[in-house]
Amino acid sequence: MQSSATVLVYSDNANTRTQVRLAAGRRPAADVPPVEYIECATLPAVLERLADGGIDVCVLDGEAVPAGGMGVCRQIKDEVFDCPPVLMLIGRAQDAWLATWSRADAAVTLPVDPAELADSLAALLRSRLSVEA
Repeated sequence: MQSSATVLVYSDNANTRTQVRLAAGRRPAADVPPVEYIECATLPAVLERLADGGIDVCVLDGEAVPAGGMGVCRQIKDEVFDCPPVLMLIGRAQDAWLATWSRADAAVTLPVDPAELADSLAALLRSRLSVEA
């Protein structure tokens, strides 16, 4: 098993980024490695971190401004080679179709339910790490 996994969390709202970190915790499931979080508040920061490599999963805030997570997701899926899986944070359950349009790999609603977020993040980590192995 990999020694740690890196999760990029994008939101213009510091409280949302904190909510994700606290909800998923240091280890979202027993069968995935401990997680290190990288927080980004702007689109340029997201693109720079992805260009550096080493990101296993992205958690994007669909409600972020001015660059919403859904648009960011479509952009990185088009532009980033071997783009990590994306977990989209959506404002309402009815917005799930928008997460699909953005090509997100999974979506959870805000405010996050810790169990749902941890389960979704762990599933994406498993899929990413099994591909890398």
